[in-house]
Amino acid sequence: MSTWLIFLFNSIILFFLALIISRYMKKKTLSRATPFDFISYAVIAIIITLISLNTVNNVYFALTTLVVWALMPMLLDFASMKSKWVYNLIHGKERVLVKSGKILEDNLSKERITGQEFLQEMRSKKAFNLADVEFALMETSGDISVSFKADKKPVTPHDLGKNVSSTAEPQTVILDGNILNEGLVNAGLNHGWLNTQLENKGIALENVFLGQVDSSGDLYVDLFDDMIQIPKTQVKEMLYASLQKAHADLITFSLDTDDKPAKTMYLQNAQKLENVIKNLEPYLLR
Repeated sequence: MSTWLIFLFNSIILFFLALIISRYMKKKTLSRATPFDFISYAVIAIIITLISLNTVNNVYFALTTLVVWALMPMLLDFASMKSKWVYNLIHGKERVLVKSGKILEDNLSKERITGQEFLQEMRSKKAFNLADVEFALMETSGDISVSFKADKKPVTPHDLGKNVSSTAEPQTVILDGNILNEGLVNAGLNHGWLNTQLENKGIALENVFLGQVDSSGDLYVDLFDDMIQIPKTQVKEMLYASLQKAHADLITFSLDTDDKPAKTMYLQNAQKLENVIKNLEPYLLR
């Protein structure tokens, strides 16, 4: 067999071997890989490259080394799940950089982080004003987690005492002008509903590049032609406005009448409608 065929055969075999090894090793992006992870990946890649180029004298020794470097990280990852001591030994410990709003310079020095690098990391976390930071922690991956002071955190609906409905994963129902039945089934919808929505928007199916349905049942579409403006339907907003108007009318009727039974009826119905509006508000005003 010619030399180039041997190289080709070895490269194909080692390609699938590398694919299998990467499949069973811990799934991490390079940005979140620890130094130990990075060294393991690099050594495995180098060994595979050397074997593929046939630059090693004994292939069996090289394969043995490859198996060791492939299996040891998996075994250590398993041991790390069982023992905190093993995890700290391999990955190190987290280190507090800011505590109670005070920068811990000694810990910065231990991590060999300069003041300029620290400021850069804070800016990447949108912490431009260090007076807003309550706590900062360097993870074992080298990333820095930041917690802002209570009065500097973004306001949430919970802080305002507002109830919001839960959201589910949006379902893609149209892609490249084709209806995706799986997305429709997951959303509990059918072709008839989808065609009605497209007709209301004045859009043909073949002109739609992407269509998604969110958890509230709203259809978002993106057209192939970016110059076409899609009219935004405001069915929920109109329904909410109609309910508010009906509630205001009931209050007005109760004020305009002198008939006590009628006044009581209007007020009771206004109260019932107000409760309905409060229950529907999280769904209609999203």
